[in-house]
Formats: sequence, structure tokens, C-alpha cells
Amino acid sequence: MKNIKKYIFDIILLVVIFFLTYRLMFRGQDVSEIIADLLNASGKWILAGAVLAIVYVCCEGFVICYMLHILKQKTTVLSCLKYAFVGFFYSYITPSASGGQPAQMYYMSKDSINTGYSALIMLLITIAYKSILMMIGAIFFIFKYSFLKIHTSRIYGLIIFGVFLNSAFITLLVLLLRKPEFMRRTGLNIVGFFCKKRFIKNEKYEKIKNKINAICDNYSMGAEYIKKNPKPVIIVFLITAAERIFLLAVTWTIYRSFGLDGSSFLDIIAIQSMIGIAVEMLPLPGAAGITESCFLRVFKNIFTNDLVRPALLVSRGLSFYLILIIGAVVTFGAHISVLRRKKSE
Repeated sequence: MKNIKKYIFDIILLVVIFFLTYRLMFRGQDVSEIIADLLNASGKWILAGAVLAIVYVCCEGFVICYMLHILKQKTTVLSCLKYAFVGFFYSYITPSASGGQPAQMYYMSKDSINTGYSALIMLLITIAYKSILMMIGAIFFIFKYSFLKIHTSRIYGLIIFGVFLNSAFITLLVLLLRKPEFMRRTGLNIVGFFCKKRFIKNEKYEKIKNKINAICDNYSMGAEYIKKNPKPVIIVFLITAAERIFLLAVTWTIYRSFGLDGSSFLDIIAIQSMIGIAVEMLPLPGAAGITESCFLRVFKNIFTNDLVRPALLVSRGLSFYLILIIGAVVTFGAHISVLRRKKSE
């Protein structure tokens, strides 16, 4: 019940942020002109963008399916796609995407999938997802530095902050993999210190302690698996790289839908990758508000002043709200299925 209340609060917060964001960004704009520009956009290219957004989510489903098959867990492709859409739904409505993987593990457990295996898969997905974004960003920063300097200078500070947050997070994951016992001791010592100083109540100490132990145990298992099975890990990284490119390419299809061709495919996804680095780790549900602001700032010269707002509407509509709606429907169906199973049992 506590979790349900939390998710309801997150959804309400997301709706409020959505309302305030679009009210501020489209204030003083002629809505009829924006609608006219949207109607003039090519439906074929927008459909292509919608397909890319859906395939983006499906890639995670394929990763889950592949890993469960490797680990000899009984499942189906449809079930794995369900886990993917459920994960994205909860990620989009919780700050820093914190609710996605716990929800995926919950529904996997309801399908009799070993919790240790699901934790291992989530670990690999997290490492690959964050690492690939940083790799793509680094490649574009090296080979398109002059171009990015011109178009992303207005969010440069946010990009640097995003690089710091993502790098710190990846470093933490690597330390958990390479030095799980050291991280266990460090975590327990920190929690013990705060408990002695009465910042943490004694009754919460045991819960936090158990969580730290569980996390370190999972990462110890993950480290052993990665050492002994490099091939599946490489395949996971390759699928995740394709997944990232599919999402970044959504903006390019929107660019083409308005009949624009002054910037190349690589130009568009290079800028979009910088936005991803800048906003993904921020503690906002779906990075709502800040993503829209960054889009308007960096794509103004690419889409032109007249088309940047219609482009923003379609971009977020496909890459965020379309996935959110599909994820909500899939999650509702999955939850009904769990309730029915409980009732029959």
C-alpha cells in the first residue's frame, strides 16, 4: 500500500511538471500556428519515429530474454517484452528512474524466475545502459567537438554535471563489481556512523544493513558471472548500443518529417546524446521539464525558431509519452494477471 501511494504521488508530480513545463514554454506562442506546423509534418516520418521508440524498449526485452535463456530460465519473448515495458513505465514516473528495475524483478518473481538471476540481469542492463551512453557521448565529443561546442554551449554546465553524475554512478558500479567486500564494509561503516549519531533510527539500521548486504551479494555474483562469461556480456552491450541509437534517432525522424535536411543524421543524434547525458541522472520523473528546456535551447538553430516547439511536442510525444502510455497499459495488464493468479491460488 505504501508503494502504491508513492507511485500515485510520482504520477501526480509528473502531471504537474508536465503542465507547468508546457505552460511556461508555450506561453505567448500562437497555438494555431504550432498546430498547423504539426499537421504539415510528414506522417510517414513520424510513424518511423514511433516505431523506433517502440523498438528501443523492445531491445531491453530482447536482452532480458537472451539472458534468461542463457541462465536456463523458462520464459517467452512476450513475457520479456512485458518486463521491459513495465520497467520503462516505472522508470518514467519515478525520480532518477529508481522504480523501474525493482518493478521488473517483482514481475519476474511472479513468473517464477530466480531472484538472483533477475538481479544479475538488471545489473548487466544498468552497467551497459549507462556505459554505452557515455561511450557514444565521448565519441561524438571527440569527432564533433566544434559542432557540439556551437550548438550545446547553452547547456554546457548541465552536460558537465551530467558527465560527473554518470561517471560517479558507473564508478560505483565498477567498485561494487571489483571490490564488493570493500564496498560492503564501507557502506556498513557509514550507516553505523549515522546510526551512532542518531541520524538513522535503530529499527531502520537492520533494514538498511540487509539491503547493503543483498546488493553486495548480488554484485559479487555478477562479478563472477562476468569473469566467466564475457561473450554474453559483450552481446548485451551490443544490443544496448543499438537500443540507444534507436532512441537518439527518433529526433532525426522528426527533423526529416518537417522537410529539413541541413543537418546530418550524426549531427542530430550527437546533440541528442548530449541532452541524454545532461538530464538522465537528474532526480525528476522522466527528467520532465529539464529535457524540454534543453531541447529548445540546443535545437533552436537546427529546427529553426518556428519549428522547434512543434518538434519538441512530437519528440517528447514519441520518446516519452508514447512509451509511458504503452507501459501503463502493459503494467495494468500484468498487475491484473498477478491478482487473478493470487485469487485462483
